[in-house]
Amino acid sequence: MTAMLSAKSLFQEILDNDESFRLFCSIAAGGEAQGGWENGRIAALVPRSESALAPRIARHGADEDKHGRIFTALLRRRGLTPVPVPPETDYTMLLEKRGIGLAHDRLRRDEPLTVPDLIVYLAHSRVTEQRAADQMAMLRRHFGDHPDVGRAVRMISEDEDRHLAYTHEELLRFAAAGHGRLIQRTLRACALAEIRVHRDVSLAVMARMGRVLGWGRSRSALLAAGIHAAYAYERLAGRHHMVGLAMPAHRDALGAPAAPAPEYA
Repeated sequence: MTAMLSAKSLFQEILDNDESFRLFCSIAAGGEAQGGWENGRIAALVPRSESALAPRIARHGADEDKHGRIFTALLRRRGLTPVPVPPETDYTMLLEKRGIGLAHDRLRRDEPLTVPDLIVYLAHSRVTEQRAADQMAMLRRHFGDHPDVGRAVRMISEDEDRHLAYTHEELLRFAAAGHGRLIQRTLRACALAEIRVHRDVSLAVMARMGRVLGWGRSRSALLAAGIHAAYAYERLAGRHHMVGLAMPAHRDALGAPAAPAPEYA
């Protein structure tokens, strides 16, 4: 069985069980809501010299808030309520603890950000949006036509592609203004930290799912070995996928106001 088919069967198993689906959607909703708050605060603190960037960041935050509502609505449709997010599965907060992105105590202060702050934000977003876009592309291939989650998967996947395009374009703009070395240094640090956090969170989530779904030791060990192998590959070579910059085909991906969309319910 290929890795992609394994990913498909694994997610299908999570989808079919109420408790595992509840945990999955709760973790996803929590991360999206946190991202919405962070982008909202960053948009409010953009310095005057970069004021044109503020509405794009605000739209990014609005999209993240929307995604959180979508995951909550998926739960509601099955008569489920969210559960608290286990700390070891909180991807966003674990990245902050490793010093990646802008610290929350900085965002809570009403002090304008600097251009280096914006570069830190955009580099962090470029790396994490690559992860999100890749994961949603996989789910879209396998579940884009699913009667229960297909519409949500397609909507979120399209948004993540726009977010990724936006980070490429803005970072290239700052590179052209003379910040290339800072950008590459920051991207490398973000990527190395992200792949480590992604490994740790993946192991924690799979351990939780295994207990919910009653996986045996051999299956849990096989999944853990796969996560470690993926980490080793990303550590050695795959991280380059997260740090390269190229002008996207979709320019100004977040330049227009978000189109009104009916709540997913």
